[in-house]
Amino acid sequence: MADALWWLPSLVVFGAAAVALVAGAVGFRRLGARRERAELGDGRALEVRAKGLIVQADNAVRDADREVAFAEAQFGPAVARDVRTALEAARGRLREAFLLQQRLDDVAPSSAAERRTWSSRIVDLCESALHELDEADAALAARRRAERGARDDVPALRADAARLERRRAEAEAGLERLGTRFTPSALGVARAAASRAASAVSGATSALDGAERLLAGTEPAADTLATAADLLDRAGRDLAVVEGIELELAAAQEDAATQATALDADLVAARGERDAQEDADAQQALGAAIAEASAVLAARGDVAGDPFADRDRIRAALDRLEVARAAARNAQGRLDGARGALGGAIAIAESQARVARAAIDRAGPRVGADARTRLAEAERQLVIARQEPDPVAALDAARRAAARANDAEALAAYDTLGDGR
Repeated sequence: MADALWWLPSLVVFGAAAVALVAGAVGFRRLGARRERAELGDGRALEVRAKGLIVQADNAVRDADREVAFAEAQFGPAVARDVRTALEAARGRLREAFLLQQRLDDVAPSSAAERRTWSSRIVDLCESALHELDEADAALAARRRAERGARDDVPALRADAARLERRRAEAEAGLERLGTRFTPSALGVARAAASRAASAVSGATSALDGAERLLAGTEPAADTLATAADLLDRAGRDLAVVEGIELELAAAQEDAATQATALDADLVAARGERDAQEDADAQQALGAAIAEASAVLAARGDVAGDPFADRDRIRAALDRLEVARAAARNAQGRLDGARGALGGAIAIAESQARVARAAIDRAGPRVGADARTRLAEAERQLVIARQEPDPVAALDAARRAAARANDAEALAAYDTLGDGR
């Protein structure tokens, strides 16, 4: 009987496990449900905020729609275009916000995460729409303030135009006076600036006339007044150029005189360097630069009426002369260096030749033709080094003589060792 109930303990164990599993599943399910309810409760505030922003954005879009109509009537379609663009963008965002709110209001159950995501998106859309509409409204308000102040700006701009016209007339008179002393090329920049100033003042006066007609008809005039103000600013800058030309001419004259004195002193030094120069090519190049600079100094009278051209020509001559002098100094330095090193190089070559000759004499017939040929070439190069008038060429020959003598000694030693084997 007892053996017949062997399965009873196993049944009890499996049953307890099944009960525990079911209890755990129910517990987890209840915990998930409680967490979902808690998240839904936390998301209520965000949903309430989203609904409030939808109302604000919808009212703002309706107000902007009316504002666009007023702006077009007051300023025209071009000015109202920015407001209409912002309005259309806000409408698009508001439509998307309404669709998301419809999902939130739908009877179909939604998870807390979905509701929080949709609510956050609604908040972002509505805040963006409100921001764009606020910026457009601020720009329109600034435009209205400008229009209200336009009538007050006209007298001040008229006074500026009159003042600039007087300056222009005085500047033109000054140019005519300077024209008796300086060439047209010297006054070219100033005359061009005077012409631009006259055109700008004339354009500003015409713009002011147009603005007054617009204001008389209660039409927008801020843009026309802004154009007049810009033209007057431009005229002021150009007149400053004209008014400063006399000082610039005086400064150029002084600068040209100073540099002419410097060029004359450089020419004296350059002639001495040319006469002492031993390198024929460098001497010729320096002589050409001296002749060119001398011609510039001699021809200063031809450009006396254009101090700018006179100054620039002297500067260029100074630069070219300095380059030629530097090249000549480098060439002379190369010659002096070679001359200083030549004696030592010849002594080294002679010593190496004596060593090679002694090695060949000691070995006698065992030394082949290669060593003897190198020694003969070394002696020939030594003769060149002693007779060459160019120190650089003589130094090169001496160094070649030392190298050939060294080769001759090495070949003689090789021949001697090889014969001994």
